[in-house]
Amino acid sequence: MAVVAEDSTEVAAAKNFDPEMKPKSEFDAHKLAEMFSNLNPLAKEFFPSSYSHHDRPDFQFYYHNYNRSSMKNFQPADQLLHNDNDRRRRNDNNNQGRRRMNNRSIRAQQEESVMRTVYVSDIDKDVSEEELAKVFREYCGYVNDCRICGDPHSVLRFAFVEFANEPSARAATGLSGTMVGSYPIKVLPSKTAILPVNPTFLPKSNDEWDMCTRTIYCTNIDKKVSQVEVKNFFETSCGEVTRLRLLGDQLHSTRIAFVEFAMAETALQALNCSGMILGTQPIRVSPSKTPVRPRVTRPGSIKPS
Repeated sequence: MAVVAEDSTEVAAAKNFDPEMKPKSEFDAHKLAEMFSNLNPLAKEFFPSSYSHHDRPDFQFYYHNYNRSSMKNFQPADQLLHNDNDRRRRNDNNNQGRRRMNNRSIRAQQEESVMRTVYVSDIDKDVSEEELAKVFREYCGYVNDCRICGDPHSVLRFAFVEFANEPSARAATGLSGTMVGSYPIKVLPSKTAILPVNPTFLPKSNDEWDMCTRTIYCTNIDKKVSQVEVKNFFETSCGEVTRLRLLGDQLHSTRIAFVEFAMAETALQALNCSGMILGTQPIRVSPSKTPVRPRVTRPGSIKPS
């Protein structure tokens, strides 16, 4: 009989079993959390009998006002979480809006630079950037930048000329057919802007502008060629080299160099070295837009002799 009674009890328990029912301890924890969230820490029952300040008028005023404001501003935990998510969503939307505005401003600046730039073709190989810029400056206005491109051994090359404003660029197209050197140039509105030089590298004083007139920019240098060999090459072909900076990395197959001479005439003479073989490759030489600044020696890097 005892066995039958136990079996009937188990059957009844199985029928009343709810798989979604939570343990009693979990119910108690939720109830306690809800009770504590509704408690007012300034309620009178939280103050010991020995604390007499709760009878003072100023305390009573503070107590009643805090009680009303706390109940008015009370928010459940799920409401606080919802508000926090809304705040994060608004911040994300604001950041995305700022990024879109920055991208738009960058695109607008690039488009504006394109409108101020012209494309010049059929340029005599003997015409320098300074000479070409001078032609446009005399007839159209201030020239921000002038870049001649192309094979230095080719009879004709091309260039991009950027002006200070759009009217000057439109006026420059009227110079198409003008004789510059031995050939008439062709001038058309440009479809691209000139990639700007990092402003920190540009000359910042009259002395640095003078250094630029004595400096050349050399590219397509064989990676096996050392800095001493580059210096000996230009001193043998042109004249005294006062400062040289040879640059390169593992990503590019060739290196570049900035070579400063003692005299500006020597730097002009070095432009004729374009196409000469240095190591195993022909180098390209053009006037430098940036000076070769001396390296700054940190006090801690000086080793005692």
